[in-house]
Amino acid sequence: MIGSASGRDSLRRRGTGPSTGLGWTDARARVRVLALCWAAWVGLSSIAAAHDGPPYPIVSDRAVGPYTVSVWTDPDTTDDGSAGGQFWVVLARRDDAGPVPPDTRATIVTEPLDRPGSPRSAVTEPVRNDPSNQVGAVVFDHEGRFRVRVDVRGSMGGGRVESEVDATYDLRPAPALLLLYLMPFVAVGLLWAKLLLRRRSAVRGFQGIGDRV
Repeated sequence: MIGSASGRDSLRRRGTGPSTGLGWTDARARVRVLALCWAAWVGLSSIAAAHDGPPYPIVSDRAVGPYTVSVWTDPDTTDDGSAGGQFWVVLARRDDAGPVPPDTRATIVTEPLDRPGSPRSAVTEPVRNDPSNQVGAVVFDHEGRFRVRVDVRGSMGGGRVESEVDATYDLRPAPALLLLYLMPFVAVGLLWAKLLLRRRSAVRGFQGIGDRV
């Protein structure tokens, strides 16, 4: 057994241990792992930067006619003609004399400010049969600044509020694209596992050589 210990010492002095034999391979593997980590970080950073956020208010508790009106929006641009620009209209009676009448509706009208274009409109519908909380959606066919007009009509009378929004594409990735962004993480895990298995095999081989010396 003395020969085994001395043999291992001799192998280390001659530089045939695993750290020398796999040094360059380990270095290249580490570079690949770091490169994939960087790619994954960049990909996820782009996802976070692309998220356009939750709906936000463009009109808050504005008194118009017999109503108090608030408007929230998520103005998403689409290329397929779908109504991605969502608007939530919150209504209350200024006289606090009871609920908003069920026949009350709001018409949302949008018009581009950055280029010529025809107005687009949509009539809201109550959310869960509640006329004080209504939703509607219009088409934004390009990114840019739009004028927004909300006309409220019902048995109590009418009122109008106006504001402006910046329509943008909803850049949240589709599930398939999200899987594509996650692929670098999977590759990092596989490379790391391969590196650990290779190092373990090299150490076992080195110990076997030392035992035979």
